[in-house]
Amino acid sequence: MGSERRLRLFIYARIIVSFLFLAATLLLNKTIELERFQPGVIRLMAFSFVFSIISLVFLKKLKFTKLLTNIQVVWDLLFVTVLILFTGGILSPYSFLYLLSIMIAGMLLGRRQALYTASLCGILYGTILDFQYFGYLTFIGLSQEDAYQFGALRLFYTIAFNLIAFGLTAFVTGLLAERARLSEEALQRSSIDYHELAQLNSAIVTHSDSGLLTTTVTGRIRVFNPYTEAIVGLSQFDAYDKPIEAVFPQLQYGVHANGDSTKLEFEYLRTDGTVIILGYRVASFNDRDGKPAGYIISFRDVTNYRRLEAALKKADRLAALGELSARMAHEIRNPLAALCGSVQLLSSTRGLPESDARLLAIVAREAEQLETLISEFLMYARPGKPQPERVALCDYIKDEFIFIGNDPRFAKVLLQNLIPDAAEVVVDPNQLHQVVINLLQNAADAMPDGGWIKLEYRQSVESAMITVTDNGSGIAAEDAQNLFEPFWTTKVAGTGLGLAISYRIIEAHGGSLFVESPPAGGCRFVISLPRE
Repeated sequence: MGSERRLRLFIYARIIVSFLFLAATLLLNKTIELERFQPGVIRLMAFSFVFSIISLVFLKKLKFTKLLTNIQVVWDLLFVTVLILFTGGILSPYSFLYLLSIMIAGMLLGRRQALYTASLCGILYGTILDFQYFGYLTFIGLSQEDAYQFGALRLFYTIAFNLIAFGLTAFVTGLLAERARLSEEALQRSSIDYHELAQLNSAIVTHSDSGLLTTTVTGRIRVFNPYTEAIVGLSQFDAYDKPIEAVFPQLQYGVHANGDSTKLEFEYLRTDGTVIILGYRVASFNDRDGKPAGYIISFRDVTNYRRLEAALKKADRLAALGELSARMAHEIRNPLAALCGSVQLLSSTRGLPESDARLLAIVAREAEQLETLISEFLMYARPGKPQPERVALCDYIKDEFIFIGNDPRFAKVLLQNLIPDAAEVVVDPNQLHQVVINLLQNAADAMPDGGWIKLEYRQSVESAMITVTDNGSGIAAEDAQNLFEPFWTTKVAGTGLGLAISYRIIEAHGGSLFVESPPAGGCRFVISLPRE
């Protein structure tokens, strides 16, 4: 409790005590025959009340000051002294109020001031009793006979015992006040430290670039930081006291079973339909008594890291294969050119039997198909360097739809361009054309009985994403792992190079191409390109 607050409480107490003393004086009036003192006591109580009100006003205006406190202590001494004079001097029952004055001085000003006040109280009280004994206070109505009835020895003992009581009260009050002051300062320092720690903890939790939540031992959510709110789509208020499995079903058993600094991962379906990979860590914590209090769960979206990891593994694996294959393709291409030339020369010979001409035509057709395959493979193994430029994406996709307008594969397919007019990407338009057309054709091939294809756009701080979604048969999880491998295909007449080439083109732009399975079914390809 601060000194200002203590002083305010003492002033309020004085107001209340003034009324109580007034009531007590009126009740004791006939018992101790104080009729002659009643008007003076009433005026004293009224003045005490007014003085207390004025003190409160000054305390509010000036705040706590040592001068104002000293004035209050002096007033208490004067108040008690005058009250004793008005209520019989040596016969007054209010001499104990000096003890309260000493205690107030000690609590407000400290040990030294309490001793000073005790000394002053002893002087004032001893003076009153001595003056009354010698008849110097008869002019204010204090009888010398009352003091004579006590006797000189009893009067001496009374003054001595009061002096001892005043001194002991000052000593004990000063000691307690000093200890209270030290405890208050220590508590204030501790409170400041706790406040700073609380502020620091709140700032760390709020601005952390990873998700953080805490649960009780039974799995009820308590803390839910903004990163978690963004991932889940729930606020702290909505998530509070929910069971953890209501927000993260994958953690229904993971928290309790693995609540000991365990690092795991799971797939999470967001409200917008995207599937992300969350890496999380669980650690238990205890309360102040050392008993289990709950669990701390920290997690991050590691989807891009896992995709990058898979892409790097694939790139390392295919780099050697691509280099070797490119050399083989060149070696095959040279004899193939000689073979094609020889077949054409033989085919131009006159008088060639019809059966031989048919066989030569088959050889020429297969050689031409082999040449096309080798050209595509060389494009995959050594894609051209992109020449990026800023492209208005919505208009660009409109042109792509016009380009495939006469393709019979799209006769039963509804094409939807949902890309905002303001969307722009920095890309090589010719290479992006090859990627978009390939994805659209694959989507149409997956829907022989018709369906729809939607092209959408979304962006984050680091990337711009073009999504191609269809409602076809979808892709099995085991097939998705091999989808961008060269020569791997599920089509009967496919070469298995279309998606592989598209992957290498986007990779050359510094982006990534991956596939997702929407909750409603079908397939979604995501082209992720870096933003400027």
